[in-house]
This record gives sequence, structure tokens and C-alpha cells, in this order.
Amino acid sequence: MADKPKKKFKLMDAILGTVCLTLVCESVMPTAAIGNTQYFWWIFLLLFFCVPYGMITAELGTTYPSEGGMYDWVKRAFGPKWAGRVAWNYWVNFPLWIASLAVAVTDIVAGMFNVELNVFVLLLLQLLYVWLVTFLSTKRIGESKYIVNLGTFCKVALLLVIGCLGIYVFFKTGESANPITSAKDLFPEFSLDGLSFISIILFNFMGFEVVGTWVDDMEHPKKDIPKALIFGGLLMAIFYILPATGFNIALPANDEWIGAGAEIVVDVLTALFTAVGLGAGTMKLVIIVMGFMFIYTFIANIASWSFGVNEVAAYAAEDGSMPKMFAKKNSEGVPATAAYINGIVASAIVIFGIIANLISEDFGAGFGLFFCLSWITLLVGYIPMFLAFLKLRKVDAKKERPYKAPFDGAMATVAAIVPFVLLIAGVVFTIFGDFSVEYLQENIPLIAGVVLSFIIEEILVARIKTKKAE
Repeated sequence: MADKPKKKFKLMDAILGTVCLTLVCESVMPTAAIGNTQYFWWIFLLLFFCVPYGMITAELGTTYPSEGGMYDWVKRAFGPKWAGRVAWNYWVNFPLWIASLAVAVTDIVAGMFNVELNVFVLLLLQLLYVWLVTFLSTKRIGESKYIVNLGTFCKVALLLVIGCLGIYVFFKTGESANPITSAKDLFPEFSLDGLSFISIILFNFMGFEVVGTWVDDMEHPKKDIPKALIFGGLLMAIFYILPATGFNIALPANDEWIGAGAEIVVDVLTALFTAVGLGAGTMKLVIIVMGFMFIYTFIANIASWSFGVNEVAAYAAEDGSMPKMFAKKNSEGVPATAAYINGIVASAIVIFGIIANLISEDFGAGFGLFFCLSWITLLVGYIPMFLAFLKLRKVDAKKERPYKAPFDGAMATVAAIVPFVLLIAGVVFTIFGDFSVEYLQENIPLIAGVVLSFIIEEILVARIKTKKAE
């Protein structure tokens, strides 16, 4: 039997990995579309979603340490069919996310060099990104930690620059593209369209449970996982609010940012650097450097998420909830076949997007569609987890909990139900932000994608043999 690889993931690596997981630069653009009301949503969702979610996943991850992560928790509570639904949604968001980032890469390249890329170059760059991150996904997190850590540094540097530049410009000029004239400007209108923004910020918080799948690579998982979640969560909150402020000062908020792609970052940097008086030549050089840093964060995103997502898919495949081909692992114990499947599916998605846009530019098969489908399927996968937490607290009360979330009884119910309801609201209002015919027509590709995902999910679930969860 081969020796187990040496545990290389320490507390600082776990904290940086947590930040890298939850700090997603490309989601700053959709968040910025919210405008001044984003501050309300950030504070509200930090308190009522992020805090209980982090504590709940820390408890579940240390009480039931498993390569299956969230899949295993839901299976213990509700059986294999519900676990199968979690596995599908948790997995399918990943190739969609990879595809959206591949599109974002070409958006940034086009914005950096102010060029329009032809179809061949678009396809080449997008497939290059897909298969680069696919290769990295075949490595253990301990082997990729330097990529993850450098990616975290790049994310923090980029977001700090945008945030601090924005604040500097505001104090220098006294002007903001989205001025706050009264407290009323900070509070959202509770319309269906307004509530659709919930899902954008919820997506930014996702990833804490992936830390639980790093158990085999960590030196002291029971002690380090809760610390990584707490410190990583605090850092994540700071680094999201800062760039949101920079965006808010630089350009007027626009709903079209949600699907506009990552080139908006180039526009924001240009506006901020112009406001501080940076010369055109220097500005272009700085924007190119920062653009490549931004692209690197896309590589680090997938490197940090891949092991957790693919491990859950492999675990579910071994358990009969996903196709068996996902279960095969390489000599390092990494579910490499799942990684290659991600690459194949993501490649098919970007090819479909390019062909769809050649047929009709109105189809919207770009960053916005793929990213939105990704965050919807991801959020759906989390919904059963909060109810699983409550059930496991009840039916497995005597189980030793190395870390126990600081709430019991009615408070535990509230701590789980509130995030559960917020997830459902975020998903529903993103798909149906408006029931007008015009809105539904514009959202046909998104609705069709969600329906197709649901159909495939239920076909897979129907094949699962019901048996008592271990």
C-alpha cells in the first residue's frame, strides 16, 4: 500500500484558502449593479446568512469529517435521494462556472488591449483557460496551495486597489457616481426585481463547507477548521465591501453589469486612474498588469474549489448517486476523471456560447448567462443542508461535536431556517424577478437552463436505490 501523502495544509494555508474560496473577484461586477443599497444587503446577509452558515458548516464539517462534505451530511439526515440532488447541483455549477470564467478571460483581454477578438481567438483563449484549470484540478490541494495562496494575494491586491482608489477619489473630488443624499438611498425597494439581488451576494458567501473536505491534508483539522472559517470570513467581508465602494464611486450602477462581463473592471480602473491624474501610458501599463492579475485569480478560484467539488462528485458516484465514471481517482487519490469531465462539459458550454452568439447576439450566451446559471444551481444545492443540520442535532444529539455552533433549541431553528428561506428567495427571485412577458422572454435562456438541469437531476435521482443512510 502506498504511503499517504504528507499533510501540508496548515492553519494559515486554510485561512488563505478560505478567503480564496469565498472571495470571487468576478462577482464584484454583478454586486456593483445593486448600487447604494448593496451596503444594506451586505450587512443584512452577513448577519442573517453568513454568520449562521459559517457556524453551521464548521459544526457539520468537524462533527462529520468526510470527503463527501455536504453530500454526506444531507444523506445522513434525509437519505440518498436528497443527497443525490445535492451532489448534482453542487457539481453542475462547477463546469458552468469554469465556462463563465473562460468568457471573462476573453472579456478582460479585449478590454485591456482595447481590441475586438475574432471567433478563433475567443475559442482558443477560452479552451486554453478551461484545460489549464482542468489540469490543475487533477492535483491535491496541498500540491496547489502556492497557486491558491498567490491567487488570494492577487485578489486582495486588486480589490484593495479598487476600494482604496475609490475612497481616495471621493475625498479628492467630493463626488460619487452614485451619491448618497439621504438614508433612504441605502434602503432597497422590496420589489421582486429588487429581491433578485439577494442571490448575488449569497453566491459571494458560498464555499465555507469546502474547507471540511481538506481534512486529509490538514495537520490539525478539528482545531484549525473553525479558526479558518472565522478569520477567513471576516477577511472576506472586508475585501468585498471595499471594492464595492470603489465601483460605486467610479461609475453609475447599471443592471446590465450583471451580464456585461469582466470588462467592466477595466472601465472602473480607467475611471479611477483618470480621476487621480495618472498618465495615459502609465495607466495602460498598470491596467494590463492588473488585468493579468485578475485572470490569474480565475485560475486560483478553480484550483481552490476543484478538489472539494470533484471529491463530492466522486464520493457520490461511489455511493451510487452520480455516474460511476466520476469515482475514478489517480495515483495521488484525486478524482481526476471528474476533473476531466468538468473540462469536457465546460468546453462544450463555451463552444455552444460562441455558436449561439454567432447565430444571434440577443441570445446572451456569455458570461452573464453561464455565471447566473452557475450561482443558481450552486444555491439550490445548499438548500437541504440547513434542514439537515437541524435533523442531525435532533437524531444524533449524543454525537461528539469538536466544534458546536453557539445556539440551541429555538435559536438553532432560527439560525438554520433564516438562511434556508433566504436561499429559496434568492433562487426564485433571480429566475422570476418580474412576471411581465418582456422579462420572461429575456430570461428564456436562463429559465431553459434551470429546467434542463432539474430534468437531468431528477433522471439521476430516479436511478438511486433508496437505502438507509449510514
